[in-house]
Amino acid sequence: MSQNIEIEFKNILTRREYEGFLEYFKIGKNQIFSQENHYFDTPDYGLKSKESALRIRKKGEIYEMTLKQPAAVGLLETNQIIGEEEASRAIQHGRLPSGIIQRLIEDYEISFSTIEYFGTLITERVELEYMKGLLVLDHSIYLGKEDYELEYEVENYQAGEKIFLELLNQFKIPTRKTENKIRRFYNRKYEQTNHN
Repeated sequence: MSQNIEIEFKNILTRREYEGFLEYFKIGKNQIFSQENHYFDTPDYGLKSKESALRIRKKGEIYEMTLKQPAAVGLLETNQIIGEEEASRAIQHGRLPSGIIQRLIEDYEISFSTIEYFGTLITERVELEYMKGLLVLDHSIYLGKEDYELEYEVENYQAGEKIFLELLNQFKIPTRKTENKIRRFYNRKYEQTNHN
């Protein structure tokens, strides 16, 4: 189990802006890797109502279950490495592995057994070291939709914000209110559920 505070800045990009970054940073196809994020919640969005989110991510051959919860600055991430069989049971049958994340969710008075699989978001990702932070370019595909995004992960909020805004300005990209992937996924899921 590991916990860390995530401080990141993000901005939705158009496809053209995204391709402009790939070109500027000379990103080759071999530098782009794929991540699968499988999202879970209760049928009545119990975790979402607590500003929290649960995912299982496959990155290479490793599966990691992550609970994101609000923190004073950024998000508190609790990570639990799980096996392929545990991930498969969670995705196919909605049976999540026990451990620290189960205890944290039950602290919300949400029954772990009511959590179900919501869907998958696939991200084609590029990560670059940039000005003492991690610059991330993402192309995400989920629930019949796709989007492009620039993220900048840092240790220091003020310094990170300044660098991020300068980068957007350099590329003449307006700052756009950007929800995180989980929120965008949930919004799309909610639209589909309530319009079918």
